[in-house]
Amino acid sequence: MDSGNDWVTLLKDNARTGGLGAPALASPSKARWQTRTGGSIRTAPVLREQTLYVAASDNYLRAIQTETGRERWKFKAGGEIHSTPALAGSTVLFGCDDGKLYAVNGESGTKLWEAKSEGEIWASPVVRDGAVYFGSADGHMYAVEARSGKRRWKVEMGGRVYSTAYAGEKGVFVGSGDGHVYCLDAVTGKILWSMQTGNGIDSSPALVGDTLLIGSQDFFVYALDTNSGAVRWKYETGLGVSSSPAVSGDVMVIGSKDGYLYLLEVATGKLRWKARAGEALTGPAVFGDSLIYLQAWGLVALDATTGKLAWRAGLGSGVQNAPVISERTIYLTAHDGGVYALE
Repeated sequence: MDSGNDWVTLLKDNARTGGLGAPALASPSKARWQTRTGGSIRTAPVLREQTLYVAASDNYLRAIQTETGRERWKFKAGGEIHSTPALAGSTVLFGCDDGKLYAVNGESGTKLWEAKSEGEIWASPVVRDGAVYFGSADGHMYAVEARSGKRRWKVEMGGRVYSTAYAGEKGVFVGSGDGHVYCLDAVTGKILWSMQTGNGIDSSPALVGDTLLIGSQDFFVYALDTNSGAVRWKYETGLGVSSSPAVSGDVMVIGSKDGYLYLLEVATGKLRWKARAGEALTGPAVFGDSLIYLQAWGLVALDATTGKLAWRAGLGSGVQNAPVISERTIYLTAHDGGVYALE
């Protein structure tokens, strides 16, 4: 059972709620600890109770104690890791540049199983109802058994899949490098519908009711009907949108390579505000109760109502990963291989 402070996947949980429930945090005054891995980190951490799981380009997945920053164990994969891990009970799942999806015991760091694709796996795996769904640069989506890694199905997507899928009640939704958003039958993998945008998609979708939200490299943010793929609205930003949407109630927030963060109404696409937050924004933002947190070459906090800057904490290193917020601590990973616990 997940506790309220656990972050088990990209943007906290399968509903992509981010940091909702976390109190508004003041600008961090200190690092409770910081540690270094042996390679750059381009993935977000995930959290289970007192353990932070971090994947890096030195081929290692690490389990780090949240109180001390000490390493509990590390597991060596067969290549660099650019896939944000996902937690399913006591199992840690992640994709690797060697084309494999790994399942590792979260307590001991021992390998449970692996599943093979034909290209690097940058997407984060998604777990639902005993299945793990993930895309690969080989242009396919896969479904495997969560307990064994045995393949359920493999489906051609038309282009590389770096988008992290959303596994909903009505299907599995994912973006592809061929510019399409796909809806797949979760049991069979059959393509139920697809909708074409004007360029490739790296953004990971979120769902609110029967509305799917996703960005595209064609500069637009899209809201689609989950039943048909019909476009309900689209909003144009200044450059491509690799960032993934985070959702809070009736609004969503998403970044663009134009350097702005956009707060849009889910129902209409109406702009509430946009705020310049840095250079090209590719990592997802995270909602707190009254602040929105974003890593953009440092940690930025914006007022969720107005978009005005609340504070900025520079880390001196390129950071574009989603932060993890737990009670009054912010956990960050950085491109220089650093892992930070700020308070």
